[in-house]
Amino acid sequence: MTGLDTAYNYQHFSSHQALAAAAGEALDEFEITTKVGFFPQGHDLSPERLRQAVRQTVDDLGRVPDTVLLHNPECSVDGFEAACEALVRIRDDGLCREWGISTWSPQELVGRSWALPPPDVIMVRAGLSVPAPVLDATERLTIGLGAKKVYGMAPFGGNANDPIWSKVDTHLFLTPGQQAHTLQAALAAAFAIPEVERIAVGTSSPTHLAHIVQARSLTISPAVIERYRALLRARTERNPTG
Repeated sequence: MTGLDTAYNYQHFSSHQALAAAAGEALDEFEITTKVGFFPQGHDLSPERLRQAVRQTVDDLGRVPDTVLLHNPECSVDGFEAACEALVRIRDDGLCREWGISTWSPQELVGRSWALPPPDVIMVRAGLSVPAPVLDATERLTIGLGAKKVYGMAPFGGNANDPIWSKVDTHLFLTPGQQAHTLQAALAAAFAIPEVERIAVGTSSPTHLAHIVQARSLTISPAVIERYRALLRARTERNPTG
């Protein structure tokens, strides 16, 4: 585990201060990804507001974040293009090292002609809980914007204790002969649904964290992943709104 993912609005807008206080000097040992876009008054992608939030982030962390992402820009699509341009300037001014977007439901962002430089990072939902329309829109957006890196998030749909994880045989996605916990196998599969190079996972359990770290060494079956994607597409064709 080499990175920490947070956001300007997490923990009632105090997450950056809390992180700096808890980590101390160790904070410099991690890559920090944060997100801006939500404020006490609501979602706002105005360039001035974003710059203020990033400056406050630098002050609260006591260091420049490695990556700053637009937080759910689908909530304010009309301001998306100007917000991306603002983050490019923020990066170029040295207030972060990379810029990008973090989207939960990217459908509103695809099918448009955006005149944007390729984002350094796109963070998207990943894993077996992602609906087919979201998965397809994610891949279209990633290709359309020419994202340099793709990160995943929420591989368990936000709840690793959901009963669904005791019903799905996630081991089917692994190549034979590997021993793994159900959630480990699910996380391993998430790296390919869609293809991402890292995944942000939230946990308050050291045991859960250990399982997550170990899952990175598992090998998935590309044939099973492709079969799963084909089944998802077929289901969507039968029931486009489901």
